[in-house]
Amino acid sequence: MMTYNQFKQSHGARILRRGTLKALEYALLIGLSYYILSPLLLKIATSFMAESDLLDSLVVYIPKELTLWNYRRAAEFLNYWESLRNTALISLAAGLLQMLVCSFVGYGLAKFKFKGRGIVIAVVFFSIITPPLTYQPSMYLKFRYFDVFGIIEAVTGSSVNLLDSLWPLLILSVTGFAFKNGLYIFMMMQFFRGFPEELEEAAYVDGYGVFRTFFRIILPNSVPMLITVFTFAFAWQWTDTFYTSMFFSRIKTLSNMLSRGFEGMNVEGHAMALAAGQPLTIALGGTYSLMVIFPLVIVYVFTQRFLTQGIERSGIVG
Repeated sequence: MMTYNQFKQSHGARILRRGTLKALEYALLIGLSYYILSPLLLKIATSFMAESDLLDSLVVYIPKELTLWNYRRAAEFLNYWESLRNTALISLAAGLLQMLVCSFVGYGLAKFKFKGRGIVIAVVFFSIITPPLTYQPSMYLKFRYFDVFGIIEAVTGSSVNLLDSLWPLLILSVTGFAFKNGLYIFMMMQFFRGFPEELEEAAYVDGYGVFRTFFRIILPNSVPMLITVFTFAFAWQWTDTFYTSMFFSRIKTLSNMLSRGFEGMNVEGHAMALAAGQPLTIALGGTYSLMVIFPLVIVYVFTQRFLTQGIERSGIVG
């Protein structure tokens, strides 16, 4: 039988081991958090630094002189507000269309058995794993010389150039071939597989058809998953450089302007900026990248609750 002193010693040893493990766990989490967040924190701190702070090796995270000059100059040089408007319009249109189309396709694949269903699902998975660069040339030529089975050329005498317009992204979104659409279809398919069949059966008993059931019953009960897909589509389109650089040469978007950089920027009246050289260019690039992702942070704040629910019910985790 264990005496009181032996029990006290063993209990103390357990508390000590548990405390040591907790301390190691927190130390690991703090270290990983610092490793992940330190570049972002440095970028944020640098965005508020004056030119003199950029040249001072003693200034790292806390600027001696707070300034918004980097934000004003980056916004002016890279046409931030025009690019923001264009990017918001493109991302919103693409996100809404992809949300609706992918939900429609995912519902059909999840709930209906038809000939060729396995082939369609295979194509969906193939689109997820295929690198976009493999079909970039053919896609560019398709929209540069756009035609539908030769009908447009037969009527007008030539094909149509859809570049530098929203049409390429809209057509890709409507047809389910836009960026990451295979992933969204898979997410919606997994979600609808777990959808209660009793609701659909009750709707059919009440005389609802397939389309009416989908739009009146299924979609209203799929809001978390719809918002999840919309947020993913919106965010990926917001930061996309693959399609925007291929389709848009005159339309300014945030990602295209960021890739342009700050070479040749006019810094007249800023002698210290001329001396700063590369540190100033890095600071401006970091500042503009923060201006690009800040709207996405706002979107995430409003959709994070739905994102958690949607991802949990999509079947892509766990």
